[in-house]
Amino acid sequence: MRIVIPLFDQFTALDAVGPYEVLRMLPDADVVFAAATPGPVVDGAGPLSLVATAALGEITAADLLVVPGGRGARLNVGNEELLDWIRRVHATTRWTTSVCTGSLLLGAAGLLKGLEATTHWSAVADLESYGAVYTPRRVVEQGRIITSAGVSSGIDMALRLAELAAGRVAAEAYQLLIEYDPQPPFDSGSLAKASQEVRDFVAAR
Repeated sequence: MRIVIPLFDQFTALDAVGPYEVLRMLPDADVVFAAATPGPVVDGAGPLSLVATAALGEITAADLLVVPGGRGARLNVGNEELLDWIRRVHATTRWTTSVCTGSLLLGAAGLLKGLEATTHWSAVADLESYGAVYTPRRVVEQGRIITSAGVSSGIDMALRLAELAAGRVAAEAYQLLIEYDPQPPFDSGSLAKASQEVRDFVAAR
């Protein structure tokens, strides 16, 4: 199974690496990180780079497309070269997916019109501007298009994709292998749960 993860400057690292850690375990997984040109691509925080081993132009098809988000996703919603590449690869996939604000790129490519979709809570208005129907679920399936919410939800989505591709036992085994058993010290991981003080702190940043 060919799994393609496009990279662009200022992507969010966990959006790409979280799903990668699950999906690389699929039988016959062939994971390709691709960018406009091969080489290191810097994440949104600055100190971390992932290496793209292929150019986007070299990738014409994929079984699974995973589009990460980050500030770079917002900056690329007008990048017609990238959007056209997403459209062309989407035409070949079993599943086209996004993490966090990666859904804005799917929306800008015209893939989410009339569909339920999710994204990071800060990008809801942007997502809806592309004709998507926002829903706050962590993972939203609409046929072969699957979107996931902010950053960490990409792992949830990857486990669901593993179930679809290899069955529940395999997906649960992958979950065990990465010991994904969230027990966060705080219950403030969504707008519905966060206090006003926490929201104000985020807004001030």
